[in-house]
Amino acid sequence: MVLPFEANENGVFKLKSNYLKSPDLLPIKESERKITKLGYSFMWVGMVVVLATFAIGGAGVVSLPLPLVVLATIIGSLAIGFFITLTGDIGIEHGVSFPVYMRAPFGTIGTHIPSVVRGLAASMWFGINTYFGATAMNGILNILSGFDNWFVCFLIFAVLQLVNTALGIKAVERFADLAAPVIILISVWMYSSLSESAASQGRDIWSWVESPVTGAATITAFLVVIFSNMGFWATLSADIPSISRFMKAPSNERNWFKRNRSSLIGNLVALPITQAFMVLIGGISYIAVLNYDPVVALQEAAGGFVLGILLLMIVLAQWSTNIAANIVPAATIFSNVGGPKFPFWAGVLTAGIVGTIVQPWNLFGVIIPVLLFVGGILSAIVGILISDYYFIRKRRVNVPDLYEDRGQFSYMNGVNLAGFIAWILGAVASYFVPNFSFLVGFGVGALSYYVLAKFWWFKKYEQAELSDPSDEKYLGLSVGRDWVIEEEHEPVIEKSPTGTSFS
Repeated sequence: MVLPFEANENGVFKLKSNYLKSPDLLPIKESERKITKLGYSFMWVGMVVVLATFAIGGAGVVSLPLPLVVLATIIGSLAIGFFITLTGDIGIEHGVSFPVYMRAPFGTIGTHIPSVVRGLAASMWFGINTYFGATAMNGILNILSGFDNWFVCFLIFAVLQLVNTALGIKAVERFADLAAPVIILISVWMYSSLSESAASQGRDIWSWVESPVTGAATITAFLVVIFSNMGFWATLSADIPSISRFMKAPSNERNWFKRNRSSLIGNLVALPITQAFMVLIGGISYIAVLNYDPVVALQEAAGGFVLGILLLMIVLAQWSTNIAANIVPAATIFSNVGGPKFPFWAGVLTAGIVGTIVQPWNLFGVIIPVLLFVGGILSAIVGILISDYYFIRKRRVNVPDLYEDRGQFSYMNGVNLAGFIAWILGAVASYFVPNFSFLVGFGVGALSYYVLAKFWWFKKYEQAELSDPSDEKYLGLSVGRDWVIEEEHEPVIEKSPTGTSFS
């Protein structure tokens, strides 16, 4: 059995350096957590204002009236917000990122495969959002100077975002704080203006449907909207620990709801309200001009200085969205794969390169099928994470061994077969039922992992926190502990003013 906290007479074990201890991936201490409750909620406002959100509304009103589209969006947003909160506790409780915790259900080497899949998906969304913001930036420059070259704007906007991200996580909150109030105010103007534009064409926004469906087809269309919303945020529900580890939370708080209060407000209030409103605007845009892209709709509904301000709002929204939801998670993942010699800024650059070479300007025509497909694949990972963290380990984690290449998570040559088998089963199952992809992928992944890990894999590879389920040894923030991993030392128990610290 691995005993990570035994020490010699000096309380220290000397260990050789290893690639798992990249400085950018070490646990975040309580004192280093800077994202506030309001900041996280504002971050959601910025993250939701993306082209894919509007596309859900535009695609929805093709077959359903707008009230049903909005209702389905609220249901899907509440559901995915709940999953995001569940996985977010990993970062809040232990201060570790998504690729680091993935070493538990997939192994120290195996973690790279699902992590890279998530990193590639995040990079793709970075490219899509950058293109959307670049079209708005191009519109602004066209108004001011007659300049018209969206690709140059794409390159400029991408570089600005990448440089901003490399400055650190606090820069994310600063941009979200700036963008969110502007987004809220101007979105109200967009709703009013586009509604008037639709009414002038004799289309009532609350009843107009391009190609109405009835009977079972209505249920299917309703479910597509629900799972499109869930699939859109499936990426973030998997790697939200990479962001939540920076969120302020009360130390020595055993109550799960109180410890995750900031996360709950952001995920179950800010997300559903903002998502529903932006889907609403996407639907109205389609009703008004038969195009869900608000940049196109705005150019027909406004002009001059007002149009410039509205387009600037979209640029700011994409900026804050990409940093929080896409660049930071992707860069963290690529940094993990590359090791200590591949720092966070190099991961940021990699995300930018990948997001450009996928040619995001060609992806819009298939965005809804992509949301459902990607959502199914990633939902299986979410199910595995929740099964491993809550139902098997019961939130107790041998965090120091997550950073040891010969610790308990090395398994069989660094691979946890239970995790990979469960992932494959969940992803394949979700593929055959695309309208229910998230729930099927999640359910199959979670259940199969629980059975395989608990009754097979962990019988072969003993886990310290399962053999000795001690709160004092294996819980984090809820018992006042900061996990501190030294490059050359095994963690040693120390007392700090706020609780127990390991160094």
